[in-house]
Amino acid sequence: MGRVAIVTGGTRGIGEAISLALRDRGCTVVANYGGNDEKARIFTEATGIAAIKWDVGDHQACLDGCAAVADQFGPVDIVINNAGITRDGVLAKMSFDDWNEVMRINLGGCFNMAKATFGGMRNRGWGRIVNIGSVNGQAGQYGQVNYAAAKSGIHGFTKALAQEGAKFGVTVNAIAPGYVDTDMVAAVPAPVLEKIVAKIPVGRLGHAYEIARAVAFLCSENASFMTGSTLSVNGGQHMY
Repeated sequence: MGRVAIVTGGTRGIGEAISLALRDRGCTVVANYGGNDEKARIFTEATGIAAIKWDVGDHQACLDGCAAVADQFGPVDIVINNAGITRDGVLAKMSFDDWNEVMRINLGGCFNMAKATFGGMRNRGWGRIVNIGSVNGQAGQYGQVNYAAAKSGIHGFTKALAQEGAKFGVTVNAIAPGYVDTDMVAAVPAPVLEKIVAKIPVGRLGHAYEIARAVAFLCSENASFMTGSTLSVNGGQHMY
């Protein structure tokens, strides 16, 4: 494709798979990351993909980070808003900080990254933004009012921004993954995870590369008539 792409949270899990998928399709990929310097170093050594650290929940950091990418690699054509965190707990025990941090990074990061790049895409007449939502943003999940609210907000953000970009050649779509075999899911207690898998019709967790392939399609010319959509990749766990 020959496009410059930024993947937030792009050095681990689903983000790493997306970075590799876009690289393999000819993009110049920059993987943003927020915390694990050692993992980022290993990722870059193994893949040759540049990893640049900034907090996607920090508006100015996103403006500065995206400007630095554009200066070094060229105009940013593709943004994958994948970075996210969890701070699970029932509402009665959830602190405001737990609520606010999830909203700041998971949903606020989408706004910040779009604000930094959408104008340039619109002016150049081509762009792709793919936001990573969640099955739990569609169906809800006990103990995740913050995470489910943020991911549901991503789905609405996608539909609204898609309307702003459509006539300028900028598509905005979302993917709502189900439970995927990442470090985040591995942290779920085994008895709980067994119950989750039992509710997935295909009978297993998803793989990160399965999400990445869907992202790569949405970033391609083949998806130029697709915008404002949320693509569910969840093994049949939630259908609507």
